[in-house]
Amino acid sequence: MLKDFHPEKCGSRSGTLGALALILCALIFHALSTGRYPLALGDILHFLAASCGWADMPGERYALLYNILVEIRLPRVLAAILIGASLSISGAAFQGVFQNPLVSPNLLGVLSGAAFGAALGLLLNGSWFFVQASAFSCGIAGVFLALLVARAFGQDSLLMLILGGIISGAFFSALLSIVKYAADPENTLPGIVIWLMGSLSATTLEDTLWLLAPVMALILALSLLGRWLDATAMGDDEARALGVPVGFARYAVICCATLLSSVTVSLAGMIGWVGLVIPHIARLITGPGHRLLLPASALLGASFLLFSDLVARNASSQEIPIGIITELFGIPVFLIVLRRARRGWNA
Repeated sequence: MLKDFHPEKCGSRSGTLGALALILCALIFHALSTGRYPLALGDILHFLAASCGWADMPGERYALLYNILVEIRLPRVLAAILIGASLSISGAAFQGVFQNPLVSPNLLGVLSGAAFGAALGLLLNGSWFFVQASAFSCGIAGVFLALLVARAFGQDSLLMLILGGIISGAFFSALLSIVKYAADPENTLPGIVIWLMGSLSATTLEDTLWLLAPVMALILALSLLGRWLDATAMGDDEARALGVPVGFARYAVICCATLLSSVTVSLAGMIGWVGLVIPHIARLITGPGHRLLLPASALLGASFLLFSDLVARNASSQEIPIGIITELFGIPVFLIVLRRARRGWNA
């Protein structure tokens, strides 16, 4: 066993995650009730009871609420939860693997590759499924290129992986610039630009439900790998002495985090700062241990992106791309984190 069992720590762990889950549930109900057609909490509960056959509701009223809650607001709520949780836990996992708190999910080029894939899909075909498939596959290709560069130099060190990620990110960013240059400035280019800003407006209930199971499975897998990340934080030799397969653990975390990051871009475009900032906030709440940090990051990220989407669709008469909102919120938080880090360096 990597750590002794402490019942009091388990109680603290469940209490922290329970509080974060309650915050997320409150935001879910608030998001479902807020919009151009505001609803009271009682309306939502009455609709849920009528859907389960526990209460009666006039047909016209039920159809109206079904359209608002299920067809319009629920897809955005589910997408925000999945994307926020995926980006946050991926960022926390990458920071644990590379033992660097300033690492984000784009370190190995996954977001740059996915952005290029989405832009290429919009340029060549334009269908929603083709764009999603192209973004996902190119995101995987971006990380594969980074790993290939690291292996080409005969080393699996963290430094070579970082250098490979820099090269991969620069390569796909250049390809993205070529696609933007070749795109029709009146028809295709505006769609690419909007996609790169990030938006949940095009998400559908079918897309989110189809991705729900694999995303939750990957989040669970990363959470279970938290104990291995805690062991590798002590050094590779110490982790091997504890029975941890360091190489397998490292690549397993990278694989799960990469798949999650690619899914987010394929579903809603580029949404920055979530994977960089939210793990720092979670770390302030839970401490550095990844067994608690990873699931806490997922819950906090889901709440953060859900709140950002509320601001994006209600702050003005026209919807603001959610990527702009996360950047506006993320920058000041990141400055606060840097201030705290500087105090630690000077201590």
